[in-house]
Amino acid sequence: MSDDTRFPGWHGTTIVAVRKGGRVAVVGDGQVSVGPTVMKGTARKVRRLSPGGSDVICGFAGSTADAFTLLERLETKLEATPGQLARACVDLAKDWRTDKYLRNLEAMLIVTDGTDLFIVTGAGDVLEPEHDIAAVGSGGNFALAAARALMDQDMDAEAIARRALSIAADICVYTNGNATVEVI
Repeated sequence: MSDDTRFPGWHGTTIVAVRKGGRVAVVGDGQVSVGPTVMKGTARKVRRLSPGGSDVICGFAGSTADAFTLLERLETKLEATPGQLARACVDLAKDWRTDKYLRNLEAMLIVTDGTDLFIVTGAGDVLEPEHDIAAVGSGGNFALAAARALMDQDMDAEAIARRALSIAADICVYTNGNATVEVI
C-alpha cells in the first residue's frame, strides 16, 4: 500500500517555535484539513506538558491521534528522565523508529523546555534547529522563512512567532490564523 493510499488527502498544519531573549514561544494554527475540506478551525496543536513538575511545550503537525500517542510516550520518557529533555526526545525517536506500532505514526513534534529546542520525527531525527527557529507542517517552510526575516527586528519571541504564523496562513491553504500560543 503506498503512502498516498494509507493517508488519503490529509495535510499538516503550521507550528513555529522561536527562541529569543531567554524565552521560547511555540505557536500553532488551528486548522484541521482532510483533503480539500476544513474539518475544524480551532484545534489546539500546541500543548504544555508538566511531567514531574517541569514544564515542556510541544507542538505537533500531522495526524492528531498519532501526535497524542507520541505526546503520551514523550511524557512517560520525561517522567523517567526528569530534566533531561534531549535524552527523552532521543529515546522517543528510537522507539518511534523501531517499534512496530509506533513506526506507522504520521506526525512531527517541536519540543522545548525553554532551554533546549528540538524537532522530533519518526525517521529517528532529533534536530536542534539553526537560528533559534523551528517550524514543521505544511506551512512550516513559510513560517520558518518569515521568522528568520523577523529575528533582527525589535520584537520578542512571541511576536515573531505570531507574525510568522500569520504570514504562513496567508500563503498555505492548510494553515489558518487561529493561533494557540505557549511561552516558556
